[in-house]
Amino acid sequence: MYDIFSLPDTSFPPGFLWGSATAGHQIEGDNINSQLWPLEQSGRKPQPSGKACNHWELYRQDIELTKQLGHRAYRMSIEWSRIEPQQGIRDEHALARYIDMLTLLNERDITPWVTLHHFTHPQWFEELGAFHNRKNLACFERHLDYLVPRISDLVGGWNVINEFNFSRHPMGGMLKMNFIKAHALGYHLIRRHSNAPVGSAHAFTHWFPRRGYDSVDNRIADYADFITNEFWFHAIRTGELVYPHLDAEYDPDVKDALDFWSVNYYSRTMADGRRAKFDGEKFRHKELNMIDEEFYLREMFPEGLTSNCERLKDKPIYITENGCATNDDRFRIVYLALHLSALREAIERGADIRGYFHWSTMDNYEWGSFSPRFGLVEVNFETFARTPRPSAWFYKDVIEQNGFDAKLIRTYLNELPTLH
Repeated sequence: MYDIFSLPDTSFPPGFLWGSATAGHQIEGDNINSQLWPLEQSGRKPQPSGKACNHWELYRQDIELTKQLGHRAYRMSIEWSRIEPQQGIRDEHALARYIDMLTLLNERDITPWVTLHHFTHPQWFEELGAFHNRKNLACFERHLDYLVPRISDLVGGWNVINEFNFSRHPMGGMLKMNFIKAHALGYHLIRRHSNAPVGSAHAFTHWFPRRGYDSVDNRIADYADFITNEFWFHAIRTGELVYPHLDAEYDPDVKDALDFWSVNYYSRTMADGRRAKFDGEKFRHKELNMIDEEFYLREMFPEGLTSNCERLKDKPIYITENGCATNDDRFRIVYLALHLSALREAIERGADIRGYFHWSTMDNYEWGSFSPRFGLVEVNFETFARTPRPSAWFYKDVIEQNGFDAKLIRTYLNELPTLH
């Protein structure tokens, strides 16, 4: 465990953007036309999303709460499956509701950041082959061509696509190449209607060799880093799409088609060259089982945030997701303090980091389960009551002070939390 009471005073540059993030399918509920809905109803997920947080009905209340908690920005996704539930048929009522959300955020001085594809899309698009078929990018383009001009004046930042990069499936390269082209397509389309910065949220996987001096583990870590991280950075910097087992492509529309690096970071992954899928066991002495089930995010590794941001000094950086799932909110305060301290150190090392979005504003549906609790705000999934946790008020104070010190931490924690 780290001693957060000994952290140096931490402050951020003037104008630093503070906010939180959510995703439509995880909080809205009744996303019945998405490709995940029938999958959930079939029983192939432990729990279906159902009403989720019922945000689709309670969004006004949630926006007021977000304002009360001092957030200056809010990252949300707009569900394509609500806007175009059937191919070529648009739902103007759904669009009007999203416009109302964006308008309310702006009226409360909360800058909306919009993600245009956050894992989910219409079932009809899935049946066409989704992004596996490059011809289907025309469907995505038509959707954006309809949506973006109608909301562009209300949006302060864009993510075209969320986290398409982390798959390690041997045949996943072509899908990633198609997503890169979809990102570039979205970038140039948005640029015709908006001056707000555009990126795509990158799941930054910090690969760490399971055996530090083992040549196999180190080579696997380098390989895994390329297929989950570096292929994306290389494509944006050069326009060259390179991936194992595929012939390289050059696409001038991809080169520099990004205004900032959008980083989603949680922890590290152990690279084990003796395992088929590379990911090895965590070090047992570092495990923090903060929820009552096996979960992949069971370690705090803020150092990875510092070192990974150092790789991205050629453009501004926004941390568009960062957080932990825990049943003990004290760990969330520890996690926040450690990662914000690591972020400040990355800035001191030359990274141009301009904002931070905590994941998540509220507890949500974690792609098959309601058990992992990421929220600054607790959600009762039976009554849909919202209750800000102490971490929400700690984060509000961080925002107001544009940083934190030991005195602020001790306002919320008397001692380091323990699992026992």
